[in-house]
Amino acid sequence: MNKLVPAIRVKNFSFYYDTQKILEGVSLDIYQSKVTAIIGPSGCGKSTFLKSLNRMNELDTEIRVEGRVEFFNQNIYERRINLNRLRRQVSIVLSKPNLFPMSVYDNVAYGVKIIGWRPKVEIDGIVESALKDADLWDELKNKLHKSALDLSGGQQQRLCIARALAVKPKVILMDEPCFGLDPIASMKVESLIQSLRSRSDITIVIVSHNLSQVTRVSDFTAFFHLNENRVGELVEFGVTKKIFTNPLHSRTREYVITRIN
Repeated sequence: MNKLVPAIRVKNFSFYYDTQKILEGVSLDIYQSKVTAIIGPSGCGKSTFLKSLNRMNELDTEIRVEGRVEFFNQNIYERRINLNRLRRQVSIVLSKPNLFPMSVYDNVAYGVKIIGWRPKVEIDGIVESALKDADLWDELKNKLHKSALDLSGGQQQRLCIARALAVKPKVILMDEPCFGLDPIASMKVESLIQSLRSRSDITIVIVSHNLSQVTRVSDFTAFFHLNENRVGELVEFGVTKKIFTNPLHSRTREYVITRIN
């Protein structure tokens, strides 16, 4: 087995919205070129944890953190961190597609253009490559200048993934990427995650309530739960197969047995 290299290291991390404590003492490594799933009951801080990995939470309200989140050895909560650069390198795909009211082409090219000027022919190539990586090129190559909002829900979600891929991130965060999608659309998104899983240049962290999906797409799984103070904590982290077949903690075992489908 190849040596596991952490892309993100979380060390004794606690998170507060204003004065409300959401997460307490989380420590785990998210390994490069692997898919890590975050599971647990509703309200245990899974999405909050995911968004803390590229500081997206700060767009919502005042936050406070303790501990460290290191992205390739740099603490992302240092004052000098360039947030725009961080969020390009650690992109996020939300549970509901958040496309811009513009064309398919312009949605994919948006982040690339913000980074800096490039010749149109180069941007054309980036858009095509990103759509191919998201398994959308054949479906949309003749609709590049149509509104992205006219696409189906599944296509919109894969277009969000294409937009993330276009800026060449090192990590992609996915918060319930199949939420609200029909089984066929969900299968296409899942197949896309499987395809990205085989690449050495992409690390994926996914929050999901679909435990069957987690067993199919992830290499590692982190189980979160509320502690006695109703604050989210990491109960167990390990290889996905072990988490689902031989967990160390009774709370993990109970959750997996009752929720697997």
